[in-house]
Amino acid sequence: MSFSIKVDPSTWQRYISVPVKGKAILMDPFTNKGTAFTARERDELDLHGLVPPAICTLEEQLERVYESFLAKPTPLEKFIYLASLHDRNETLFFRLVHERIDEMMPIVYTPVVGEACQKFSHIYRGGGGRGLYVGYDQRNNIEKVLRNFHTTDPSVIVVTDGERILGLGDQGAGGMGIPIGKLCLYTICAGVSPYSTLPITLDVGTDNEERLKDRLYLGLRQKRIRGDAYQDFIDRFVAAVRKVYPHVLLQWEDFLKGNAIKQLDRFRHRLPTFNDDIQGTAAVVLAGIYGALRLTGKAIRDQRLVFAGAGASAHGIAALFVSALVEDGLAAEEARSRIWTVDTKGLILADRMELEGFKALYARSREETNAWRVVDRAQITLEETVAHVKPTILIGVSATPDTFTESIVRLMATMNERPLVFPLSNPTSRSECTAEDAIHWSDGRAIVATGSPFDPVVHDGKQHRIGQCNNAFVFPGVGLGVCVGRTRHVSDAMFLDGAKALAANVTPDDLAEGSVYPKLSRIRGCSHAVACAVIRRAVAEGYADADILTNLEESVRNAMWFPEYLPLRYEPWGEPEGLRIRTVRDGAFETPHVEETVLVGR
Repeated sequence: MSFSIKVDPSTWQRYISVPVKGKAILMDPFTNKGTAFTARERDELDLHGLVPPAICTLEEQLERVYESFLAKPTPLEKFIYLASLHDRNETLFFRLVHERIDEMMPIVYTPVVGEACQKFSHIYRGGGGRGLYVGYDQRNNIEKVLRNFHTTDPSVIVVTDGERILGLGDQGAGGMGIPIGKLCLYTICAGVSPYSTLPITLDVGTDNEERLKDRLYLGLRQKRIRGDAYQDFIDRFVAAVRKVYPHVLLQWEDFLKGNAIKQLDRFRHRLPTFNDDIQGTAAVVLAGIYGALRLTGKAIRDQRLVFAGAGASAHGIAALFVSALVEDGLAAEEARSRIWTVDTKGLILADRMELEGFKALYARSREETNAWRVVDRAQITLEETVAHVKPTILIGVSATPDTFTESIVRLMATMNERPLVFPLSNPTSRSECTAEDAIHWSDGRAIVATGSPFDPVVHDGKQHRIGQCNNAFVFPGVGLGVCVGRTRHVSDAMFLDGAKALAANVTPDDLAEGSVYPKLSRIRGCSHAVACAVIRRAVAEGYADADILTNLEESVRNAMWFPEYLPLRYEPWGEPEGLRIRTVRDGAFETPHVEETVLVGR
């Protein structure tokens, strides 16, 4: 069903114009208000008898749905309930999450979304309309598949091929939970209109034997397509996106490391695009480092960083960290020398066979480890690396629990008055250590940020609020900035500036509580700051027009959608008699079927 957002010229009140009546209104989550339809709307739209007679306020509806949410016995059941609410009433869903964001965020996204992806084929409720599945079997019809979406011009696409879902690996078609969840965060955190977001899963098969043997599995029942055939499919997909949605922002999500890096490099100059696992993670981690340095009193140029894990996230964090050091006065080579990387085979050394690009760039020479006391020179461990490097920052992106042992954390605390310990892998079951362990093992001195949410930790009578290194602090703001600024390219410098903007939103009270990130309740303000920083950088680099800088902060704020009910009116398609209609953009988000029209006179 299509609808329009219009403005009444006599009152300047925004309203939703619909060309149909009756049950069709209730079947569309964008127009359904449930029991909140007014008496006038029930009369005009033929809704009497289709909803209970009581007319409820949005606040009363929130009370009812929250009561139902609390009644669900498990986090997964809560996820299913929220997904069902999302599918039947967009406004009520987003308002509930907005009002209780601290409680809802872990359910809507990590860590619960990971379990939802694993069980996707068993909890699928159908209904259609929530995203697109572009299967390899449809490789010759991708344009047609894209045109099946409810709008012909979305502002943001999040796409996955399901191969590296969080730290859980290949989930095939079940990976759809990730782009849906990410786009929910675009709306919740940055006010990107839900009418203009499109989640997509590219189904090229799966190598997960558990999924292939599951008789209820909903994806293509075949091994993953790889090599030239895979790349040809991706090329066809991007070409179709550019043709069907020429102005869209394309975000890559949860691709295997090699594919993630390759696709970003291949397409970043062909359309506005970025990879959140690489660039978004990097920005939010760097923001956390900037915040932590306000506690330590040290300069970023003096930091030494050890990674546990060498995937796409490490690749992005390392690159942005180097950019920050270079900006602070170091030469690029010297900046790279401040990074050590340990993977499953130990410290990455330059003489290791078949080193890929990222690992080769940060590999250490064998000679610098000659004087180290180690058990096995062929596989220098994380603890041995920490002991000899004496890093100030330890970052875990390994997706391997218990990687940060008590001895490693105590070693960090011995060498640093305030060590930075960031176990970032998610979901919670894959975290390198718990926040509680990191605090206790460091005698309460570690500055801890985690990838998944953790409860506050009390040590020696002091409570430490654990800041979540949550990509939602950055990528929704980047997307908002790209949409509002009509940015033609997404550069690495935009993420550096976004990191600084986020860090600037960390208050002294946040730091006093032990957190290097703001509270989630302030995330819309953070997204606004990130969006403005992105636009300013885009203009400076020539990727956006300078006129956007006029009243920039107000323009960005006005473009941020907020979940509230608008009046509905029945207006058959076509121009009302005697009126002239002028179509204008609905904030930053413009689509032919979800548009704002202003009636400008008879």
